[in-house]
Amino acid sequence: MSVTTKHYTFIGAGIMSATLATIINQLDPNANIHIYERLNRVGAESSDAWNNAGTGHSAFCELNYTPQREDGSIDMSKALHIAESFEISKQFWAFLVKNKLIESKTPFINDIDHMSFVWGDENVAFLKKRYHTYQQYAIFKDMLYSEDHDQIKKWVPLIMHNRDKSDKIAVTRMPIGTDVNFGALTRGMISHLQNTEQVTLHLGHEIKDLEKSDYGQWEVEVKDLEKEEEFEFKTDFVFIGAGGGAIPLLEKTDLKQAEGYAGFPVSGQWLKCDNPAVIAQHEAKVYGMAETGSPPMSVPHLDTRILDGKKALLFGPYAGFSTKFLKFGSYFDLPLSLEVHNIWPLLSAGIKNFALTKYLVKQVIQSPEHRFEMLQKYYPDAKFEDWELVQAGQRVQIIKKDKKGGGVLKFGTEIVKDKDGSLAALLGASPGASTSVSIMLDVIQQCFPEKFESKEWQDKLKQMIPSFGYSLIEDGNLCMATRAATTKVLKLEDI
Repeated sequence: MSVTTKHYTFIGAGIMSATLATIINQLDPNANIHIYERLNRVGAESSDAWNNAGTGHSAFCELNYTPQREDGSIDMSKALHIAESFEISKQFWAFLVKNKLIESKTPFINDIDHMSFVWGDENVAFLKKRYHTYQQYAIFKDMLYSEDHDQIKKWVPLIMHNRDKSDKIAVTRMPIGTDVNFGALTRGMISHLQNTEQVTLHLGHEIKDLEKSDYGQWEVEVKDLEKEEEFEFKTDFVFIGAGGGAIPLLEKTDLKQAEGYAGFPVSGQWLKCDNPAVIAQHEAKVYGMAETGSPPMSVPHLDTRILDGKKALLFGPYAGFSTKFLKFGSYFDLPLSLEVHNIWPLLSAGIKNFALTKYLVKQVIQSPEHRFEMLQKYYPDAKFEDWELVQAGQRVQIIKKDKKGGGVLKFGTEIVKDKDGSLAALLGASPGASTSVSIMLDVIQQCFPEKFESKEWQDKLKQMIPSFGYSLIEDGNLCMATRAATTKVLKLEDI
């Protein structure tokens, strides 16, 4: 075995590793960066365009981000956080484009209306209240609302085909929504990094073990899958950004902070339209409400996608089940992840979240006809022969040990780090990719607090993110100014 010494090591060549490595490269151009990816392609798992919804999650259309409190008011905390985080992501992406740090033959981000669509008196009342609550914040000021069938038909003719005019429906429309090809964005960032002397990409390399040395460095064991050779190296910092594969890798570290974490894999499926005439009639991401008793992940949506310059139409998601933690993973991922410290949290979380368990069982056994019935609620005139079922990516729901030793299901993302900041792992999924820049800033702040607070790094962060250090929620004028700037650079003007 050969031993080499590196500084920064990134496990997984997805959107998270690409974002953090790019920011580190800008903050510290002399940083020695190595990126290790098990597959032979960058951004091929959760970041790949077909493996996620491609929604630039901005809380414009996602109704599960704005739950209604017992007193009837709308809880805006999550929506405001996600909306601001996405604006920060756009600022960073605009910095990359403006400074030619990312190149793509077709845009990785496109302007697509974001809409919420509901029916029934109770849901319409909720959407109207949500709309009026949103109007209090500049970050949502462009939102439109309508219950008028004729107006809604102008916005989204497809969902109004053969719909009963007596139906009580309502729609909110955000013209500045986006569709993002996170795979193209990931490959663009890593392609630029590869052109610098300080960054090396290792495809077809699998991390076999991680162990902390007595000197504070991490000893990493890697297998070159093509040559079938193993080697070891030492590194000052490790970031585990391997999507669903992060939990098994985190377990290899034997960190106390990682104890009690478990993961439950859920696969995704879409209905994909194959009729160009139907695809041409829809240009929006239309999100509905989860069925009563269903978990937030079950929110259905009818989505226009722009994939490598070509327009597509998807509906879903539908959940499936596989014991794999990654789409290109192993069926042994789930059983091999079980250890004494996380078996009970996993089981207790399943018991507590019976609605989720019931939902997954129903999804797995449902027939093609049942899937199609849900589509018809959004597109009444849909024809069965125009749609095919396609496999999306794998996501792993985080289960975390609570204070009583049981398990609690976490629907967001979490950073798990070593106490000295020499290792960080990102667990969880939605709305991960859309908020990747804010999440990676948190990683930098937690792992490199002194450098983060230094004038040099603060000044560079402000160059990359003009609103850095300010609140886009509290300062509406700043929000509108930075949004106008990113819209121009990213060419997101509503045409």
